[in-house]
Amino acid sequence: MQFAELNNITLHYQVLSAPANKPVLVFINSLGTDFRIWRDVIINFAGDFAMVAYDKRGHGLSSAGKSPYKMDDHVSDLIALLDHLSVKNAILCGVSVGGLIAQGVFARRPDLIRGLVLCDTGHKIGTDEVWNDRISTVQADGIKALADATMTRWFSPEFHEEQPAALQGYQNMLERQSVDGYVGTCVAIRDTDYTEIAKSITVPTLCVVGDQDGATPPELVSELAGLINGSEFQIIEGAGHIPSIEQADRLSDLMKKFFAIRILSASAMEPASPTTIEHAPKPTLQ
Repeated sequence: MQFAELNNITLHYQVLSAPANKPVLVFINSLGTDFRIWRDVIINFAGDFAMVAYDKRGHGLSSAGKSPYKMDDHVSDLIALLDHLSVKNAILCGVSVGGLIAQGVFARRPDLIRGLVLCDTGHKIGTDEVWNDRISTVQADGIKALADATMTRWFSPEFHEEQPAALQGYQNMLERQSVDGYVGTCVAIRDTDYTEIAKSITVPTLCVVGDQDGATPPELVSELAGLINGSEFQIIEGAGHIPSIEQADRLSDLMKKFFAIRILSASAMEPASPTTIEHAPKPTLQ
């Protein structure tokens, strides 16, 4: 495990090394999860791309810091981590709030970004009423009070029926997150509207959504894609809110095709900065 003291908190992250002739894939987790939700996608890219996965503040093994948060807190954390690792040629892959963080990083530091993969996210997610109700519930009764409804949004009925052990495992992940981190991030999502930022994105962008997403439905992700000039929009069948879990191979295939056509072609690679990651150990994934 790897940790860094950045912005007065401890961030937990993991680096996987690879030949330094391609961009670095950076994975950003969703609300109520840690970076393990990307495990099967990361395995599909192991050895081909250098990769960074991390737990955003208030999640996983990262510190909660002072809650509630602004989205800029999450954005600043990722920028600080990229600078700490000397990553200057990144493809940010974010799901849900991770997609908002990715958009925010592009707005502040476009020099770091080569492309974006925005999964099951939007430019504006939910309403004030929805988030205020969720915050009140968690503050009164804990995250467990939301668990059943959250699992319904995260996963398809088929996943519920066919993989009960995995379903329970991901519910455990949700329930064991920091209440301060969860509530703090809910506030950040509630107060974020990146409509104008989405319109300003100029790097190649892939927008992906599960066809059964109960949190950020295909209509919302399609709207986001429509704001980003030249973006690609794909729907993944048989997936809810976290396709990196339910349909990791399909998501990985879409990413590989997108990278090959839009980012890794000879003409696309010419202006790229060299890929470097400092402090990188041998490839591991825990």
